[in-house]
Amino acid sequence: MSGIYIHVPFCKAKCSYCDFASYPKEIGKAELYFACLYKEIKGRAKSLENKVFDTVYFGGGTPSFVEPKYIYGAMKQLKNYYKITDDAEITIEINPGTLDENKLKIYKSAGFNRFSVGMQSANDEVLRDLNRIHTSKQFLEACDLLKGQNLSVDIMLGLPDQTEEEVKKSIDLAIKGGAKHISAYALKPEEGTPMFGRYLNGELPSADEVADLYDFAREYLAKFGFYRYEVSNFAKEGYYSRHNLNYWKRGEYIGFGVSASSFIDERRFTNTEKIDEYTACILRDKVAEIYSEVIEGDEREFEFIMLALRTEKGFSFKDFYEKFGVDFKKKYADKIKSLSPFLELTDERISIKPDKLYVQNEIIIKFMD
Repeated sequence: MSGIYIHVPFCKAKCSYCDFASYPKEIGKAELYFACLYKEIKGRAKSLENKVFDTVYFGGGTPSFVEPKYIYGAMKQLKNYYKITDDAEITIEINPGTLDENKLKIYKSAGFNRFSVGMQSANDEVLRDLNRIHTSKQFLEACDLLKGQNLSVDIMLGLPDQTEEEVKKSIDLAIKGGAKHISAYALKPEEGTPMFGRYLNGELPSADEVADLYDFAREYLAKFGFYRYEVSNFAKEGYYSRHNLNYWKRGEYIGFGVSASSFIDERRFTNTEKIDEYTACILRDKVAEIYSEVIEGDEREFEFIMLALRTEKGFSFKDFYEKFGVDFKKKYADKIKSLSPFLELTDERISIKPDKLYVQNEIIIKFMD
């Protein structure tokens, strides 16, 4: 099975930490953009006619900011041209300040069955500092509309002056809202964002402090039955994100729209981040790709190792052999030995020890040498 990603690059306001392709001042281009998006979806269909998709994910930007007719139209186009399973997981990202009853009705009629809500923090002062357009009250109002739905909530760790009590309040609010899945991401201000300039001198929590906040969040979430199945993702049984799991299993996916990335038949390619360049390419019947690479040899193995070791269960040696025809334990014997304090090994599997998973990057990079 494979996944589909749709990028919606419009939002009401740019968050101070955001370095994604999102453009608050470009909403006037929405009609042209979605016309081109529909065309791109149709244009790639022939080359993907043998693929079956069991997840669809609308991200951004803020998909819930645009008129719902555009979202409905994109889903209709996907269903017209692609083989999407009847039980597909179909997700849309939502900002609490942009959802209403009419939009939700249209989303559900389009087939959406999973809703990812960006809460980030339970502290309204922090939300203002992040330039979020909603309050904790509006978050609960959105959750009330989404009552009974498959709800995922994002929170952030490492915010300015954040304490364990602040993290606890955010988790409590997410659970009160009905979350079955919680993503806890560590804030990393990227160069070029307003937050990067404001906190250049180290006012944010240190790496060790963020690690402590993460450990607290992991232990606190476990008390409510949220299982950590990937380094930043926690869910109750049966509510794991199938779309994200496909990424971590190095599964195939196709992306449509500005900045969307794809991985099909060992080729990784990415569309331009510029709306005008994207629409100009699509209107001229050209692909909007600015990057393309065929993944070969050891790089395939490393990608598999890197992605699988982000998950709590790691991977099985049998699966590795079936994919690459290589005995993992023999080829990587030296790495396994040197990293043994950080790894959990059985006769069948390898994974990173639970208390070391947060620093998995430093461990995984050793396999690249």
